[in-house]
Amino acid sequence: MRALLDRLPHTCLACRGWSDAAFCADCRQRFGRKGARCMACALPMPQMHERCGHCLRHPLPLDRTLAALDYAWPWNGLITSMKFRQQPRLAHALAAELSAAVRGSGAASPRLVLPVALTTARLRERGYNQAWELARRVAAELGLRADARLLLRLHDGPHQVGLDRLARTANLQGVFAVEPGRRQELAGAEVALVDDVMTTGATLAEAARTLRQAGAARVVGWVLARTA
Repeated sequence: MRALLDRLPHTCLACRGWSDAAFCADCRQRFGRKGARCMACALPMPQMHERCGHCLRHPLPLDRTLAALDYAWPWNGLITSMKFRQQPRLAHALAAELSAAVRGSGAASPRLVLPVALTTARLRERGYNQAWELARRVAAELGLRADARLLLRLHDGPHQVGLDRLARTANLQGVFAVEPGRRQELAGAEVALVDDVMTTGATLAEAARTLRQAGAARVVGWVLARTA
């Protein structure tokens, strides 16, 4: 029965037209990732350069950041539905976009794939961590090890909406930690940090800084979408 259902046409999650995949070829062509990005913060750039001006002046503790999509229509609505409207099933289709971007980048395989952590209270409130829903699927697709409990978030801090990078960075200091007794797992490791949306990069940077202080040799960011 499942095999029969898999052969039936589906509707594209973006345009609702008929499609044999989660996203139709037309939507992939029109709304897929385009153009050059900064290798460090994944900010769209007019030309291909390794680093944008801000990252040259203020380097992030990330060796590389890869963004699968732009945070714009239709992806922003789908990500919001996955994150806030109790539709984690969208994570399967969106994780496939991130997996394809990672595979296409030719990036080396990290030892660990970790989600950006939520606090226990926020996880209880939401019922799931959208970053983990992405991370575990991407890791499975790429044959890598994912772990939801190695990186911890101790507290949330003030809301980040509307704040610039400097203010966000100040808010986030000390919010992450590594599970006590497991620091040795990070010694000399390359780690991929997964999150759904990257805005200023402050959250990923603070998480990466925590992992480096615990012994990680390299930390890369894999994000589903990047704001402009």
